Amino acid sequence: MSIIAALIIGAIAGWLAGQIVRGAGFGLIGNIVVGIIGALVASFLLPALGVGLGVGWVRDIVNATIGAVVVLVILSLVKRA
Repeated sequence: MSIIAALIIGAIAGWLAGQIVRGAGFGLIGNIVVGIIGALVASFLLPALGVGLGVGWVRDIVNATIGAVVVLVILSLVKRA
């Protein structure tokens, strides 16, 4: 995957995760970082659960969004403590 594609997918996934987890948006750069970290989390988490979603870019965005939501929920729990 090229760097530009990773940034675009990370930005979309981070923005979507910020919309799903209310009050957890971090701006453009933060969303890209959360989306990329979410993609890494999802690449380990989803295959372990036996989940495979979509094809191509759609799969990448959905998987990264799921991972980013997990990351944002964990961050919001840590932030409260």
